[in-house]
Amino acid sequence: MAVGKIDHVGIAVQSLEEALGLFRDALGLSFQGTEELPDRHLKVAFLQVGESRFELLEPTDPESTVYKFLQKKGEGIHHVALNVENIEESMKSLEQKGYTLLDKTPKPGSGGTRIAFVHPKSTNGVLLELVEGHHE
Repeated sequence: MAVGKIDHVGIAVQSLEEALGLFRDALGLSFQGTEELPDRHLKVAFLQVGESRFELLEPTDPESTVYKFLQKKGEGIHHVALNVENIEESMKSLEQKGYTLLDKTPKPGSGGTRIAFVHPKSTNGVLLELVEGHHE
């Protein structure tokens, strides 16, 4: 399994606009734009931090897993995403080593990427996202 870098850190927020006040305006991070992910009931914003990014996650529906996360834990770090060379190979490798995948097959991610999540109960409490490809 080849991990290239931390692709992004996902941060659950109540409001993208309010969170952008800190990350874009106060910290001066380069704002990469927003994207709607209707199938996941999310609106996301990306900000560049060196070679990685912050992904701000605002739920658009109570059915969103991020909405449920916010209700349970409040705003904060939701997941860490690792860029991988071959997502199927990475998923297979982790599963063979006993880690629990939340996705059985890769799903479309933002910016034309392919993604899969690894259950936090098997990864020291951290929700890991595997990301194949680079954002367009």
